Amino acid sequence: MPAETPRLAHHFADLRQQHEAGTLGMWVFLASELMFFGALFLAYTVYRLMYPAEFAAGSQHLNLAFGGVNTIVLLTSSLTMALAVHAAHTSATRATTRYLALTAALGTLFLVIKIFEYLSDYHERLMPGVAFDDADWSALGLRPERVKLFLLIYYLMTGVHALHLIIGIGMLLILTVAAARGRYSALHYMPIEVAGLYWHFVDLVWIFLLPLLYMIGVRHL
Repeated sequence: MPAETPRLAHHFADLRQQHEAGTLGMWVFLASELMFFGALFLAYTVYRLMYPAEFAAGSQHLNLAFGGVNTIVLLTSSLTMALAVHAAHTSATRATTRYLALTAALGTLFLVIKIFEYLSDYHERLMPGVAFDDADWSALGLRPERVKLFLLIYYLMTGVHALHLIIGIGMLLILTVAAARGRYSALHYMPIEVAGLYWHFVDLVWIFLLPLLYMIGVRHL
């Protein structure tokens, strides 16, 4: 399907200005998100320094295999997102549609794997307030409430990340439908490029979460 004529909002002088404004807006939004996640990382760092033994023990009970596979999934999705942006730049409508859909599918796969990981955590009694036994940790000479703190931070950080991923998937699905209708071309690809910035940011957050949550100290799978 041939690409549609790019739409120019009335308050912009030309498409270039519209593109730059959209990109700047996303960077400003990502800066605010960086401050939000930065606060979470700071809280994590403070408590980890206060309770190193309990944080290390809690980390070693998380399933690194799930975390590792999901890292591969997200890194692959970053590649397909970059390919979608490139395809849009070259007016390759079918390729743009295909790569956007594939990126959304990989994001969905990440969430499915995360659900199975949470189920595994439940069976391993790693869910404070739902499935957790203080005696398991007291027997190891650890303070159960401190382990609970680590696990609560783990669920908060991975849960917030998953929420951002869900928003990204919804955005990609909308773009996929629009791309299939020929809305984007070398003259108008800003929405896809902006979505790509958001997606790469979400992926980058996970790259930090993996070592912080799953790889504290020496451990095994």
